Amino acid sequence: MSDITRILGEIETGDSSAVNRLMPLVYEELRKLAAARLANERPDHTLQATALVHEVYVRLVVSDQAWKGRAHFFSAAANSMRQILVDWALSKRCDKRGGNARRVAMDEMIAVSANEPEMIIDLDESLTKLAEEDAEAAELVKLRLFAGLSVTDAGEVLGLSRSASYRSWEFARAWFAAEQMP
Repeated sequence: MSDITRILGEIETGDSSAVNRLMPLVYEELRKLAAARLANERPDHTLQATALVHEVYVRLVVSDQAWKGRAHFFSAAANSMRQILVDWALSKRCDKRGGNARRVAMDEMIAVSANEPEMIIDLDESLTKLAEEDAEAAELVKLRLFAGLSVTDAGEVLGLSRSASYRSWEFARAWFAAEQMP
């Protein structure tokens, strides 16, 4: 059992001091995720990994939410990272910067370019639609794309077997491909 999982269990049982031990561990994990998420961005990108992780950290601390385990925590972190990136993309979206959105394959969205913030907005809209059809697949995609987890790791966080994780991933890929058809 990881330290994060153990501490989340302590928080759930009412140990208020566990929050102080959790955040330094989580902060470093979030820094790694944010750095990986933004590694392919241009060097002068206005949203740096440190700023992204600080914003996620603040949102998680301010939420005053009791996480019900590792999956719930990583889902909350992925949601926060997703919302921050979508908010950033919306703020950068205007006609002079190519505000007309275009469809891109889901796999291409993994390395979203800072030059095309509309891709993040398209992904957010598509994830919302996918969640209406298959919430589990949408969660897997969110953990994969926004938290930087592998298909296997994202499935583990969601309590899925390896084969179920890959079935959900393949379904999501097919769903995104069909979504882009005219």
